[in-house]
Amino acid sequence: MSEQEYDKEQLRILRNAFKAFDHEDKGFIEHADVHQILEILGQKLDEKAVKALIKEVDKGNSGKLDFSQFCKLAARFVEVEEDGPVLMGELKEAFRVYDKEGKGYLPIATLRSILHELDDKLSNQDLDMIIDEIDADGSGTVDFDEFVQVMTG
Repeated sequence: MSEQEYDKEQLRILRNAFKAFDHEDKGFIEHADVHQILEILGQKLDEKAVKALIKEVDKGNSGKLDFSQFCKLAARFVEVEEDGPVLMGELKEAFRVYDKEGKGYLPIATLRSILHELDDKLSNQDLDMIIDEIDADGSGTVDFDEFVQVMTG
């Protein structure tokens, strides 16, 4: 993944991690720093795994990584936001699967079972709170817009 494929927040985090080890602002970090940077970013890898990652991006074995190479290495560990239209298509399909009769809404009982399937640690009280928030009009049903709201948080 190149720099252009990260969103602004991801790029900011990576740039800050990189700069923290590019003390003299030379535009590169030493291979020895990569392990520690990955740990700061929440990745616990052994030395062998880190060396293999470095070897993939530093083809010339220069002993240093520039920011672009660092972004390629970090790509394995940074979650990319799912494409909006793709996500919306998946949600429409999921809604259609549960709206078997094509009524344009789901009964609250169906939403309750979907939420329970997604997270079986949710208590009945948690489920009630979520449903009360989503079904603000008290209709006992959830339309597609309300369903999207639940699924995307």
